[in-house]
Amino acid sequence: MNRSKIGREQVRHVARLARLELSAEEEERLEHDLSAILDYVDKLNELDTSAVEPTAQVGESGTPMRDDEVTNEPAPEAVLANAPAREGTLFKVPKIIE
Repeated sequence: MNRSKIGREQVRHVARLARLELSAEEEERLEHDLSAILDYVDKLNELDTSAVEPTAQVGESGTPMRDDEVTNEPAPEAVLANAPAREGTLFKVPKIIE
């Protein structure tokens, strides 16, 4: 299938929309590539899908679930190890409101 479905002006229009600056060689390559893509889509459109039920998702639906387990137990001593000041298991900070 060598019929060009996409013309040079259409390639330039898409490039402008995408804010791309293309060289003449890139325009020619994209014209060929986009035409090949449309040819392939035409092939797909020839398939009989009347017996295929419509679907919105091709894979398994939903999010896999796991048990909600605590994996980071609180360790106040480790957290406060580098604190400049502390009071018990709390950070001690200077008073900033009078």
